[in-house]
Amino acid sequence: MLAGMLRGRTTVGQRFTVLYAVVFLISGAALAVLINLLGSDITSTAPLGTPPVDPGWEQARSRQLLVGTLIALAMMAAVSVLVGKAVATTVLRPLRTITAATRRITAENLHERLAVVGPSDEVKHLADTIDSLLERLETSFTAQKGFVANASHELRTPLATMRATLDVTAAKPDAPAQTLTLVERLRTELDHVDHLLAGLLTLARAGVPTETTPVSLPALATTALTARAETITRRDLSVHKDFQPQEIPGSPTLLAQLVDNLVDNAVRHNVDGGWLRIATGSELVVESGGAVLAQADVDRLGRPFQRLADRTGSDSGSGLGLSIVAAIAAAHGGAVELLALPEGGLRVTVRFGGVE
Repeated sequence: MLAGMLRGRTTVGQRFTVLYAVVFLISGAALAVLINLLGSDITSTAPLGTPPVDPGWEQARSRQLLVGTLIALAMMAAVSVLVGKAVATTVLRPLRTITAATRRITAENLHERLAVVGPSDEVKHLADTIDSLLERLETSFTAQKGFVANASHELRTPLATMRATLDVTAAKPDAPAQTLTLVERLRTELDHVDHLLAGLLTLARAGVPTETTPVSLPALATTALTARAETITRRDLSVHKDFQPQEIPGSPTLLAQLVDNLVDNAVRHNVDGGWLRIATGSELVVESGGAVLAQADVDRLGRPFQRLADRTGSDSGSGLGLSIVAAIAAAHGGAVELLALPEGGLRVTVRFGGVE
């Protein structure tokens, strides 16, 4: 029973408490048995010449000793639980400190360390191991972001050269119609690559904002809708606004990118004659109509280069929009929740850290 209790769904502190209490009780019970045995031996081996002891008094004395021992053992049972809990709390306090410090460290503050001081024991070795792991992760993250940023920047130059060559070719008065058609197709592909590189740069740079400014979410949403007014009208999309005044402390550029990506996602992946809803307040909610999606597939959309084949407009995206939203939200201490609507479409909820 004890083994099952220790293996059950209990915390380490609870298991330590039970273990200490049981060991304490077993020791007390063994001591009580020894006291009773020694007491009976002393009575039975009285020296010669000692007056005989009344058997009734001896039995009464034995019962009294037994009752006293049981009462003492019951008190020890209560005390053992309290002592066990206190000992377990003391033993596990350094581990709780390490756990709390580790939870505070995210991809945005990998430079922080536990830096546990004290004797070179098992707890100190565990903390040093975690610090070593954090150092390796920081190096890996920095190298990854640096590579993406440098590669994206370097690719911009050949893209600009190709775009300029296409412009020169299209400007020739004797350019054949087939050439002009090819130029337009290549321009479309270059725009797609340029958009992809911009997304990669945003992902690489979406760290913790060094300077924060109060940014109005309704203003950003209005700007994003205005930029797509022609598309919204052409596709006959109905827009529902539920704007509550709310300012988010953060980077205006990154937050504008976040809202713009969400609105673009809602418009691009909608159906003709569909709808979209934007609500601002303590959180930002963007809902849109569309095809019925599986929640398991929707959960993948927050990762880079994830697109759903059966989603409207998926062939024209880069697969970075929602992953950029997630990265910017995380940089502002928030999180993104994606939910497939039962009637079709998607709801994206962005919660920002420190916003009531």
